[in-house]
Amino acid sequence: MLDIGPLELVTLVVLAVLIFGPDKLPKMIQDVSRTLRKIRQFSESAKEDIRSELGPEFKDFEFEDLNPKTFVRKHVLEKDELGLKEIRNGFDLKSEMAEVADAVHGRGADAPGAAPAGSPAPAGGPDLLKKPGKPAVGERPPFDSDAT
Repeated sequence: MLDIGPLELVTLVVLAVLIFGPDKLPKMIQDVSRTLRKIRQFSESAKEDIRSELGPEFKDFEFEDLNPKTFVRKHVLEKDELGLKEIRNGFDLKSEMAEVADAVHGRGADAPGAAPAGSPAPAGGPDLLKKPGKPAVGERPPFDSDAT
């Protein structure tokens, strides 16, 4: 209801009683409701006049279609004359990323032991997301010349 919360509604009612008084308030409410009814009737008759002037080819015309979001949703996204849904469904990000990972690791799609597209990396390969374990006693940690 126009983003009016209960507290604001109570505040408006109290202000209306204070401004107009309890005697005039019912008459004011009747006048406001009568005015709103007349405005609604006027807008409906204007819509009907416009529909009748446009002719039979616009019999299913809705004024909500004039909203840009509704227009785009109805005429562009629902008809899909450009084949956007087919393009969107044909793009598989997981398989594309698996192919890139295979190319980086030197595994070809036809190489023996290569994982099929979309499957996780083999268990024997390096897991780059895990932290490396501590080296054994007497073993030197790996040296990274770029890090020093």
